[in-house]
Amino acid sequence: MTRLKLDGFTGLLLLTVALTSILPCRGSAASVFAVLTKAAIVLLFFMHGAKLSRDAVLAGLGAWRLHLLVLAATFGLFPLLGLGIARIPASVLDPDIAQGMVFLSILPSTVQSSIALTAIAGGNVAAAVCSASLSNILGVFVTPALAAVMLPHTTGAGQGGFLAAVTDIATTLLLPFLAGHMSRRWTAHFVHRHKALLMRLDRGSILLVVYTAFSAAVVEGLWQRITAADLVAILVLDALLLAVVLFVTTRVARLFGFARADEIVVVFCGSKKSLASGVPMAAALFPVSLVGTMVLPLMFFHQLQLLVCAVLARRYAERTAESAAAGAPVPEAA
Repeated sequence: MTRLKLDGFTGLLLLTVALTSILPCRGSAASVFAVLTKAAIVLLFFMHGAKLSRDAVLAGLGAWRLHLLVLAATFGLFPLLGLGIARIPASVLDPDIAQGMVFLSILPSTVQSSIALTAIAGGNVAAAVCSASLSNILGVFVTPALAAVMLPHTTGAGQGGFLAAVTDIATTLLLPFLAGHMSRRWTAHFVHRHKALLMRLDRGSILLVVYTAFSAAVVEGLWQRITAADLVAILVLDALLLAVVLFVTTRVARLFGFARADEIVVVFCGSKKSLASGVPMAAALFPVSLVGTMVLPLMFFHQLQLLVCAVLARRYAERTAESAAAGAPVPEAA
């Protein structure tokens, strides 16, 4: 049962949604929170860039086949499954939820949890750093492009919305990320010494974005549109989506003959979706009143991927330990 325990951040997310449902920000307060949210997102991605080790990225660049497979899962397999979900009739699945599931499917991979789980499982950490970071950087351009094709009515693409969304995401996410990475000469030591503080800042920024987004959704009648049955449908669809991707990435990695350390990277980086990138992207891509609905599937998926992949990471680690104890060689990573 300890494996089913919610992580602390998920608890804070749920509390934030509950607080927003009771006390959403309105009027001039909403304008103030919108400015604060923008500043928090910029700072968040600046720190993400400052934390990224250039040496680790360069060390993992050689495993190009691995990175292509991760990107294929993130921006190929996931969106195809999202299109399948979008074809579910409106009489069976609420169209807003279907759109949220599609948005989930086109997001980039996580960075921190993918690397952490790869390390726990005994995988190729350098390749995980490179692959997850590459996914996030490409996501700044790929996610809006996929949204323009798969969610044209929601994003307003075709009326200049796509270009505006890409510009907003690039200036809010990509430029601060690159600036943070370029500042490592001066900030790396501070980042290394204050990891706990920066994690609080990271999570606090996401909570602020969630509060602002859900405030607008609640004011527009979110909980009059979304029922308990809808929440169950989201959980079931998230679980099926994660199960299919985990199965496919594992089988394909083995079919291609990847070493176990590289298979771990494909499985963990290829099956994740980033809450830290997804919530700010939703704020840039969609009308304020829709952001809360669009990120609901992502919030469920966030907890589910952590729970399931933590169990998988432990199993990978146990298998590696058993192979070492039995004297069986463990293939080296690329």
